Amino acid sequence: MTSESQLQVPVIDLSAVESEALLVEQIANACSEFGFFQVTSHGIPSELVEKYKEQCKLYFALPYETKLQWKRNEGNARGFFDDELTKQRRDWKQALDFGVPGSRDWSTPDDSPANTCLDGWNQLPSEEILPEFRSTVTNYFDACADLSDRIAIIMAKGLGQSPDCEILKELRENHSSYLRVNYYPTCNESDETGRTPLGISPHRDAGFLTVLLQDDNCHSLQVYKDGNWITVEPVKGAFTINTGDMAQIFSNGKYNAPLHRVLSNETKERYSAPFFYNPSYDTLVKPLVSEGQDAVYNKVSWGYFRAVRFAGDLTDLGVEIQTDHFLVDQPSQHLPKQDIFLKEADFRVPFSVLKYRPLLTSQEENSAAAG
Repeated sequence: MTSESQLQVPVIDLSAVESEALLVEQIANACSEFGFFQVTSHGIPSELVEKYKEQCKLYFALPYETKLQWKRNEGNARGFFDDELTKQRRDWKQALDFGVPGSRDWSTPDDSPANTCLDGWNQLPSEEILPEFRSTVTNYFDACADLSDRIAIIMAKGLGQSPDCEILKELRENHSSYLRVNYYPTCNESDETGRTPLGISPHRDAGFLTVLLQDDNCHSLQVYKDGNWITVEPVKGAFTINTGDMAQIFSNGKYNAPLHRVLSNETKERYSAPFFYNPSYDTLVKPLVSEGQDAVYNKVSWGYFRAVRFAGDLTDLGVEIQTDHFLVDQPSQHLPKQDIFLKEADFRVPFSVLKYRPLLTSQEENSAAAG
C-alpha cells in the first residue's frame, strides 16, 4: 500500500497557469487520476464566504424544535434533517438542503406553487428568525453556480468538447443544483457494533461536480485512493472540487467519481458546505464515444438517478443506485425502471417516495421472495 504522506490532492491555481491548455490538462488529469482537487484564485470573495459561514453557524445554533418545523420528509427532499442514511448507516450530523427554486427566482416565496420541482421546495428561515440568512446563502449559492460552470467548461474541454456542448448548456441554463449546509457535532458514542459512527459513510456524489467549502479547523474528509483513506487537508481560502457520477458517465469512464467519507471527531465540531452542481431533471446523460470506441455506460436520466438516490438516503427501503448499474455489459433492474419512471414522472411535482415505492422495491421484493 502507498503511505498517506505520498498521496496529496492536487491544488490548482485558476489564475496562475501559463496557458488555458495547461489548466485544461491539470484539471482533466485531476478528474481522471484522483477525482478530487482544490482550486485557489476561484473568484468567490472571501467576505461572502466568511459571512456565509457565520450565517450557517447561526442556523445550527437555533433551538432544535425550531429547526424541526423545516424538516424534510418523504414528499420534500429540501429542509432540515439529522437522520440521513448513507449505505444504510445513519450519518452523525445535522444538515440543511436547499436548491434552485422551481420558479428560478429567489424572491418568490418558498411555499409558492411556482417553486415546486422534483426535489420539492425550499424551507429557509424567515427574516424575523435570521434577518440576513436568506440573502447571504442565496448570493453564495449563485457564486458557487458560476464557479461550477467555469470548472465544468474546463472539464469538458479536457474531453474535447466546446463550452456550448449540450450537457453544459443544460447545466448552465437549467441546472437542478442544491447546497447542503452540514454541522457535525462532537462524537463520543459507539453504535450497536461498538464502532464510532462516521460523519458520512463511504459514498460517491451523484451529480456532475461538487464545490465543497471545508472547515479549516477540523480535517475529517477522506478520499479512497490506492487502497488508502487519504485525508483531504484544505488549503486556506481554497474550495475542494470532486467529480460526480454524471461526469463519470458523460466522460465514458475517463473521469472518476471518487469514493469518500467523513470521520466524526471526539473533540472538535465541524461545519462544511457542499454545492452539488446537477443537470436539469430532464437531462439524459449520454457517454461521449470517440470513433472506434464503445460506450461503457447506458444513458442515464438525471431525474430518475436523483430520485432513487434521495429515496435511498431518506428511507430504509434498501434501494441502491450507482454508476455500475448502468454499465452496458451488466444486467440491471434500473434500465426498465428508468423507462417506467420517465413515462410517469412530472418534474414540476415533488418526488414522492410513497407513490414510487412499488416501482423502487418491486425487483428487490421479488428477489427476496424467490430466495
